[in-house]
Amino acid sequence: MKVVIVEDERIAVERLLTLLKQYDESIEVVACLESIDETVQYLKQSAHPDLLLLDIHLADGHSFEIFKQVNYNRPVIFTTAYDQYALEAFKIFSIDYILKPVTLEALASAFNKLRSLPAGLPTDFSRVMSITDANRYKKRFVGKVGQRLFFIQTADIAFFQADNKIVYLIDKEANRYVVEYTLEQLSEMLDPQQFFRLNRSFIVGINAIQQVKPWFNSRLKLSVAGQNASDDMVVSRDRVAEFRQWAEA
Repeated sequence: MKVVIVEDERIAVERLLTLLKQYDESIEVVACLESIDETVQYLKQSAHPDLLLLDIHLADGHSFEIFKQVNYNRPVIFTTAYDQYALEAFKIFSIDYILKPVTLEALASAFNKLRSLPAGLPTDFSRVMSITDANRYKKRFVGKVGQRLFFIQTADIAFFQADNKIVYLIDKEANRYVVEYTLEQLSEMLDPQQFFRLNRSFIVGINAIQQVKPWFNSRLKLSVAGQNASDDMVVSRDRVAEFRQWAEA
């Protein structure tokens, strides 16, 4: 069996390589890729493997985007750090997922499931995408103000801010709520077409952006609904090109 690993954490790649060898030494890992773009180019230019072992959240976005750009209908085993991606859509189409950290037992179970399927069974990823696009992102959050809880619809969110290990949700009316997620977890939960991670401190909603202007050191500075005067909302230099592409999508 020929396998392609798509994972942007080196430690996770090394762990998968070790576990695959322990499970079955005959498995051949033909490529280890790190991003959506790299995977798309590989699948367009190379013979498709028997299996993709695919992390859901990569540095350049959610790996579901790969299947919008490449006609791929072979099996996939997804890995993820967060169980909100454990959707029935994957089970319907005999796609398995493994929660990180990956264990030998979980990997063996997924491969055993794969090997029990009829040979050549196609997977209709266009249908998977239609289901996951509609359902996989959070539609509302619970925010705290003191001991009180509030329900905030995602459409009403202006941005998220991390400040001294506390993450705040700020709506378009400038109301601030504490949420029990890190920015990394929120990046998994939010629709990447609607929200963008500016830097280590902010995730912003596209419908809340009022103005973008050039800033020092080739960066961009944003004015956003709900923003305090002290909130310095700047796109880090290494994310400017990606931000421009996101804003124009």
